[in-house]
Amino acid sequence: MKYLLIVLAVLGVIVSSLALREHYREYGDSPCSINEHWDCGVVNHSPYAVLAGIPVAAIGIAGYILMAALAFLRSYRLLLVPTFAGLAFSIYLANIEANVLGVWCIYCVASLVIISLMSLLTLGTVVAQILRKPAAV
Repeated sequence: MKYLLIVLAVLGVIVSSLALREHYREYGDSPCSINEHWDCGVVNHSPYAVLAGIPVAAIGIAGYILMAALAFLRSYRLLLVPTFAGLAFSIYLANIEANVLGVWCIYCVASLVIISLMSLLTLGTVVAQILRKPAAV
């Protein structure tokens, strides 16, 4: 499980890096501007793309690096905290994309899929560890 979580975290860093590149890219140059419903430039230039002056994508990069480190150390119970915090924040951002902006970002949706998988795998691993432990006599 360790290596699968690390691979997912690395994919998360890549996707977040692409979103950060969109954040700093000039308007109109977005390679993922597909149509009026899918445009990373609109999403990553919105006021919701920054939290306390820090681009959300940069926070995502840091979060995925932390998650990779915790997975590497097999600290699965501790890994539950950033994965579920990241999942909650990703769902919040997806809600903004759907109901406020009306535009979706491919990188953001990919990140939501990655953090969802990481959350489920981490929860499953922790539950399996708890169930495998023999009862104390």
